[in-house]
Amino acid sequence: MKKTVKREKSLRTEDAGAASGARLTTPDLVILSLLAERPMHGYEANATLEDRKIRDWAAVSRPQIYYSLDKLTRLGLIRVTEDAASSAGPERRVFQTTEEGRKRLADALESSRWTSARVHEPFQTWLALSWQARPRGFAQQLKRRREHLEKKLVEERATLEDVLKEVGHPYHEAVWMLKLVVAQIELELKWLDQIQRETPKRAPARKRNLHRKRERK
Repeated sequence: MKKTVKREKSLRTEDAGAASGARLTTPDLVILSLLAERPMHGYEANATLEDRKIRDWAAVSRPQIYYSLDKLTRLGLIRVTEDAASSAGPERRVFQTTEEGRKRLADALESSRWTSARVHEPFQTWLALSWQARPRGFAQQLKRRREHLEKKLVEERATLEDVLKEVGHPYHEAVWMLKLVVAQIELELKWLDQIQRETPKRAPARKRNLHRKRERK
């Protein structure tokens, strides 16, 4: 009985948070930003985000976009334009960000989580566990990582050139994002050079409680 009451209370709290617009997910913020540029229907919003390679910089899927359109409409953060058919679905209804939506977006962009949230890259997790890998497997994974990065670097440099031509100047967030990606890949490739040189000298930690100290931190 206590669990049921606790669960109902939790649901009421979540609903209250949703109603106030307090909780906005990454897909919500992406949609608010996109529709602040100009009104779009759902299909066009999806196509525009695909063209901008959304999955390279945000974890947003097609179903999430339509869910966010419905959610943001209910919260009053976007609205259906007057010339859009009210009976049309999210694919064809034209949406635009409201003034409240712009305010909520601006507020969300001031959150410290954007600059301090930690992301666990799969390669880093593998590296932490790699002392259990076979020597041949360790070298093979480093080789795979290098091949992936070299291919990615060619792609990102080409994309950067295309974006520079489209934007017409280098002082744009899309250009800065791509320059950051290119710089990170170049840096990791240099780091891989060092790791591959040092691999023959690899040895276990001299202090066995190394991992325990890291856990305490």
